[in-house]
Parts: sequence; C-alpha cells; structure tokens
Amino acid sequence: MSTLVTGSFAYDTIMVFQDQFKNHILPDQVHILNVCFFVPEMRKEFGGCSGNISYNLKLLGGDPLPMGTVGEDFKPYRKWLKKLGINITHVTKIENSYTAQAFLTTDTDNNQIIAFHPGAMNYAHKNRVADANGVSLGIVAPDGRDAMIEHSSQFEKAGIPFVFDPGQGLPMFDGKELMQFVEQATYVCVNDYESQMLLEKTGHTLEDIAQEVDALIVTRGGAGAEIMSNGDTLHIPSIKVREVNDPTGCGDAFRSGLLYGIEKKLDWQTTGQLASLMGGIKIESHGTQNHRPQKETLMQRYKENFGSTIDL
Repeated sequence: MSTLVTGSFAYDTIMVFQDQFKNHILPDQVHILNVCFFVPEMRKEFGGCSGNISYNLKLLGGDPLPMGTVGEDFKPYRKWLKKLGINITHVTKIENSYTAQAFLTTDTDNNQIIAFHPGAMNYAHKNRVADANGVSLGIVAPDGRDAMIEHSSQFEKAGIPFVFDPGQGLPMFDGKELMQFVEQATYVCVNDYESQMLLEKTGHTLEDIAQEVDALIVTRGGAGAEIMSNGDTLHIPSIKVREVNDPTGCGDAFRSGLLYGIEKKLDWQTTGQLASLMGGIKIESHGTQNHRPQKETLMQRYKENFGSTIDL
C-alpha cells in the first residue's frame, strides 16, 4: 500500500552573498530601497514538500505516491524522480506555467532574503485524492491554499488516515479553518514556532489539540521533539549530527520518518526516533535531496544514537 504525499514541488535557487546585508541597506533609506547583491556562489536544488518527503520516504524503503502540480520546466525534476523509482502518476503538469520557485539569498550572518513564486502550485486543487488507488496513509503538506483544504476533506471522506502538516502555509488559514483541519486529521505535526501560531489562531492549548487527534507531534529543532498521544507526552531526542551544513528540508525528512513508522505500525517512541534520525542526517548535507544513506547506515546510526535496533 502507498502513502499519498500531497504538497508542493519546487526548484530552490540558493545564492550566497559573501558579506552582510546590513552593510548595504541604509535603514533611513528603506523607503527608496534599490540594492544589488553580487552572488558568486549559486546552486539549484530540487525541493518542495511533496518532493522532499517522497525522496526521504523512498530512502527508508517506503512506497511514496506524490501528488502535486508542476510547470513546463519540470523535465529535469521528473527525470530525477523516475531515476529514484518514485511513482509520479499524480504529478500534474500545468500548461503555460512554471514549477514553484524559491530564490534564496543568504549572507555571512545566515540572514536570508527569499522570493517565492508559486506558479503551478496555485492549481494543486485540480488533483483529487480519490484518483489515487491503493492508498493506506496520507499527508497534507504545504501546498496551494485550496488544495490543502480540499485534500484534507477528501482524505477524511475516503476514510484514509492522514497527517496535517501546515508548515509555512499555516498563516493562510484562520482559527476556524485550522480547527477544521485538526478535526479531519488523524495526526498533526508542527514545529515549535508553528505550534505557537496554531494556538494563538485557534485559542486552544496543545492538550486541546492533542485530544482531537491520535497524535500531536511538535518538533523543536536541536531540542528534539514531543509526541502527545493518549494523554501521554514522549520526549524524542535529536541525534548527534556529524556536521551542520544545511537545515533546509529537515522538517520534510523528519515527516518521512513519521509516515514510515505509522505505516509500519511502530510504537510512537520508535517512530519519533526514526523521524529524528532522518532529520538529523539531512542537516549534514547541502540541499534537500542530496543525502543518500543506505539502509544499513540508517540502522547503524539509529543504534548509535538510541541504544536499540530497528529493522528497515
């Protein structure tokens, strides 16, 4: 059975400005801002939540079925996914559009200026959950606003358990809409910042949210994660990373571990630790789909960090 991964596909163009933005932006002149940053370093990466989660789930031996919309420039990304053996039946091309694009410029203080073009993502609601066969689990990851609303409803109507992962799309929704997502979902996963925004918008506590779902997962970066389920709270430690290169995409890697654990009916402690492992391994590589650990490596590092074994 497959895991349906609804969410975005994007190209990430990452540029490095070898100075500090503050040295080139005059605070008293921001009303007439006109600056140019020389960026000798640049790379283009495959990204987007559906693409990233599917990539990591495939590394674990899962069966991801990504669903999203892309533009006419998707050919290199499509070739990459096919090479990985990922089923792209439900990746839909939108004519006369670009695949979503994120342009990120980072300075030496790790400050970022980001421009995001949604492109084909605006049409993601054209895909329907009912069109995918053999699905036993799903996730609603950041995507077009209408798509997130409709796919959540479609998962519920189809009786397919799913993770609601609002991510950077959370600000698009008001408190009432967010509570509707929570009530439809089987699991909710947010980071610490998103959890605070979720509480502010809905007026509820974490305990309230946890009572509505089978599990509420809150990631807290280097401090690990918490899983609230059946009235209990598990504290999941982060792993010891060998080097910190790029945090981009760590959340998506973490979610792949959650999906794998849920699909394989692992207990929450094991599932959380596997998710933590995937997020930690990702941070050691630049880009979101450049880490390629073998299953043997994953199992070895799981044992090194958590003192127990896991069979993938």
